[in-house]
Amino acid sequence: MTARPAASVPPRVTLLTRRHCSLCDTAANAVRRICGELDVGWTSHDVDTDPELRAEYGDRVPVILIDGREHGYWRVEEDRFRAALAQL
Repeated sequence: MTARPAASVPPRVTLLTRRHCSLCDTAANAVRRICGELDVGWTSHDVDTDPELRAEYGDRVPVILIDGREHGYWRVEEDRFRAALAQL
């Protein structure tokens, strides 16, 4: 999964994913759209490429981190996500 951060905006949101995960694909589409609308930089990271992340998050992906803190997992709650980003 390739993240496309907002134009020259440092990533504030990280989406933890894994390959062949339909929830991850759905979350990435929502994060891409919302962060694009709000001009918030984001990136994604495959937990299976990092043993520590894989051990910590296991099957609890996708996970959204905002400034390194866990915001939510499995689904993007759009209103809650937008509210958190508005506080940045």
